[in-house]
Amino acid sequence: MIAYIAQELAGEGNYDAMKAAVMEVVGGHFRPEFVNRIDDIVVFHPLGKGQIRAITDIQLESLRLRLADIDLKIEVSIPALDVIGEAGFDPVYGARPLKRVIQQRLENPLAQRILKGEFHPGSTIHVELEDGELNFH
Repeated sequence: MIAYIAQELAGEGNYDAMKAAVMEVVGGHFRPEFVNRIDDIVVFHPLGKGQIRAITDIQLESLRLRLADIDLKIEVSIPALDVIGEAGFDPVYGARPLKRVIQQRLENPLAQRILKGEFHPGSTIHVELEDGELNFH
């Protein structure tokens, strides 16, 4: 319910109204002893496309480091970053699902191709978006 309130009121920019609505729901579900211990509610602005892209790029750093260990580099195009970011973003959970999406859509297919010997040490792997799919070159 709280996530629903946040989604509904986020576009309006009235964060005081959002806080009040959230506190009303909290007050209806928890005992007053607990509610009185809440010092403040923090309302976050929705993430924009540029922020999601930046978070995606940060999450890819772990993959870059692991590839560097086997003397490979990876370059992900901006459209590919955006597709990964959009698939890994949820209005309710934010960018939390992103790590799983990176694993499923990027790491797993890439690992299979590396194991098949398609990329050799010293190579740079280019990830491009082609016809809505991630392609490795």
